[in-house]
Amino acid sequence: MECDEIWHAGDIGDIAVMDQLKKIAPVRAVYGNIDNHIVRAEYPEHNRFTLEGVDVWMTHIGGKPYVYDYRLRDEITKNPPKIFICGHSHICKVQLDKKLRMLYMNPGAAGIHGFHKIRTMLRFTLDNGDIKDLEVIELGKRA
Repeated sequence: MECDEIWHAGDIGDIAVMDQLKKIAPVRAVYGNIDNHIVRAEYPEHNRFTLEGVDVWMTHIGGKPYVYDYRLRDEITKNPPKIFICGHSHICKVQLDKKLRMLYMNPGAAGIHGFHKIRTMLRFTLDNGDIKDLEVIELGKRA
């Protein structure tokens, strides 16, 4: 499976996971609520960046469309990105927030720990301000 970058929305667990991912492609990530001080020293709580003309905001605990986490609700309402990526729920979900005109993405969980049954991730292309070729990839059962 080829990609230009890997984005991880937190709950990394062991920093060695990131070392393995970096062998595949450059990594952008945020820490999650299960992550220790080593992971938190390496990755921020929020990662907002622009790539291919697309404003992206990634964080671990973000809520869901129309019910965003109280810690970021004001900022996301005042200055919504084009894509908002979060983890935490382990539930794969992609939804357009029509009010904020923002694409919400939660890739689910690709790891073997957690309460999810099917491991999932998202793959998509950013191209000159557009989001294209979005797909949900199922990686099989968790255990």
